[in-house]
Amino acid sequence: MTQNLEASQLSLNDVRHLLKLQELEGEGFSDFFSLEPLTESEQQELLKLRNDFRRYLSAGKISEELVKFLVLSPLMRLTGFFEIPIVLTMEDSIPIEVEDGDTLIKGRLDILAVNQPDAELAATQFWILVVEAKNSAIAPLAGLPQLLSYTYKSLQQQSSVWGLTTNGESYRFVRVTRGNPCTYHILPELNLIDKERSLLLAQVLKAICKLQNVQLQLA
Repeated sequence: MTQNLEASQLSLNDVRHLLKLQELEGEGFSDFFSLEPLTESEQQELLKLRNDFRRYLSAGKISEELVKFLVLSPLMRLTGFFEIPIVLTMEDSIPIEVEDGDTLIKGRLDILAVNQPDAELAATQFWILVVEAKNSAIAPLAGLPQLLSYTYKSLQQQSSVWGLTTNGESYRFVRVTRGNPCTYHILPELNLIDKERSLLLAQVLKAICKLQNVQLQLA
């Protein structure tokens, strides 16, 4: 009998056990990307974004929906995710199921960036960025079990996938790689409020966006 589980209800230990995932440590962004400096106009846009977020944050916690509207959407526009051929698909249109033996994990993605607008999601070879937005009062890694469940699904289509979990202020990137066992890296924390780490955040997003031009098809 198949056991149905909700991804949002699973612990990190649950996900690692069910999906046979192993965490690897010790790698930073420079191990995966050649990061380009931001232009002056990009830095100015990022400063405006940072100041807007700080203004809302000082007034109290920021809801998940406001995190998407106030921060994620402008960040993704700034770093290239609104450009052709990338298409952003929102949460209510992306049910996701991960099957492992007699266990079926169900959930929904918050934002998925893909670059094949005419492809069925189940057959998409390029799932470049998964974003799991959390309320600003919750630590981003609280979304890690759910994020790993979602990104694991894409390993059926490509050898690795990038994910991001954020509460709007803090950002944790994860890289999941197909193998035996499948592995994942949690990269250093980035932060929108901190000037230097916000610059690096934008650089990393730009680098991930450009992966849509890299050969990521089935190995």
